[in-house]
Amino acid sequence: MTFDLYRRVRATADPETAHAMWRETRDAMFAEHPASPLLDEDARDFEALPVPDYDPEWRFRARIESAEPQAMDVETGTDGIVHFDRLGVVRLPGIGTLDVWSHGGYAGGVFVPVKDASAGRARGTYGGGRYLLDTIKGADLGGDDGELVLDFNFAYNPSCAYDPAWACPLAPPGNTVAVPIPVGEQYDF
Repeated sequence: MTFDLYRRVRATADPETAHAMWRETRDAMFAEHPASPLLDEDARDFEALPVPDYDPEWRFRARIESAEPQAMDVETGTDGIVHFDRLGVVRLPGIGTLDVWSHGGYAGGVFVPVKDASAGRARGTYGGGRYLLDTIKGADLGGDDGELVLDFNFAYNPSCAYDPAWACPLAPPGNTVAVPIPVGEQYDF
């Protein structure tokens, strides 16, 4: 379902229209899908994820630049230890740099988490950070000519933000930025 959602997002020419479809579909997935990360007590009152309206100022195209090799091993509850290797970094004007990781697990993929200055604060973002790009789950906005599309309006919380039974890779220091990012899925549970 997630792969199909992002396929439809990539096929939609207007990012604002794609964002509206993304919000609606994710709300339906959280409300109806049997693998929803919502706890039973949260699911009963669930209406919609807290996602602000689309803001085009938070959409970027970025080329992956080389960086010193670095490895990260993350203990997860279901997949054991998941290994990541840093592919490089992206530089985003007004935000800073973010490490781009290669997922060394069963299906590979590219992973870009982000933790911003509002993480863990009231009406902010999830304290452990959000996912900006996770191709192993299909959460990919595309790109070409060696560039990635990184649109913070589509940043979403990992499942562990809703259910402590999940163990998720969180944003390491190279994916922590000093500015608040007021778009994408927020955290007000």
